[in-house]
Amino acid sequence: MYHRPHWSYSSISQYLACPLRYYFQRILCLPQSSISCGLVLGSSVHAVLAEYHRSIQKNKPAKVERLHKVFSENWSSRENKAQVLFKDGENPKDCFDQGIALVELYLKEPPPKNIVSIEKEVISPVHNSKGEFLETPLVAVADLITEENNGLTVREFKTAARAYSGTETDTSLQPTCYVNAVQEVFGKSASVEYTVLIKTKTPKIQHLKTFRNENDLARLGDIIENIERAIHAKVFYPIESVLNCSSCPY
Repeated sequence: MYHRPHWSYSSISQYLACPLRYYFQRILCLPQSSISCGLVLGSSVHAVLAEYHRSIQKNKPAKVERLHKVFSENWSSRENKAQVLFKDGENPKDCFDQGIALVELYLKEPPPKNIVSIEKEVISPVHNSKGEFLETPLVAVADLITEENNGLTVREFKTAARAYSGTETDTSLQPTCYVNAVQEVFGKSASVEYTVLIKTKTPKIQHLKTFRNENDLARLGDIIENIERAIHAKVFYPIESVLNCSSCPY
């Protein structure tokens, strides 16, 4: 993992969502005493998918039993690090079983082809709308990168309680971070495809593709530049909302 000062989608989005939480977690480095069930489930699903994709890349598809074990081990590891918080109506067994169901549903999908990399950490420069490169680089960890006829596709896997809208994927900074990183490092055009594993009573899978252009990449640089100015000026204030505060460990 890259240890020098850098930006990532998670750090950018965290400051935009709540500068005070950014300050607690990334400046003061306060420990987090709790974690939501949704994050544990999402982390465990990601661990399984990475294991599965590596086995596909080696032409030795992992058996379901092996993937169940990876899920269970990752779940236990996260439970041992912090208290897991459950929403009203949630319980550990149901959440665990739901994660397994999402994994098994994904295994029924056609396996990905032409895999370039899995969980690859990509470090790239970022430029603003003036064409100036920022001093601090961007680090993006792509769940899966595949090669297609018209370039590279970054595949991002999400677990969610509901389906995503096209507006959400088209306006999110996460695909912009991926496209910036891949184009700078690989020198090829890139698109981003979301695979959303939906945690409904009957699990579903949604696929959404989104694209970025040069203006989007420049806007990303401008946003990061403004966040850097705000941090330098010690601008850390809370953004209080049900969404932010209900899952905040601080």
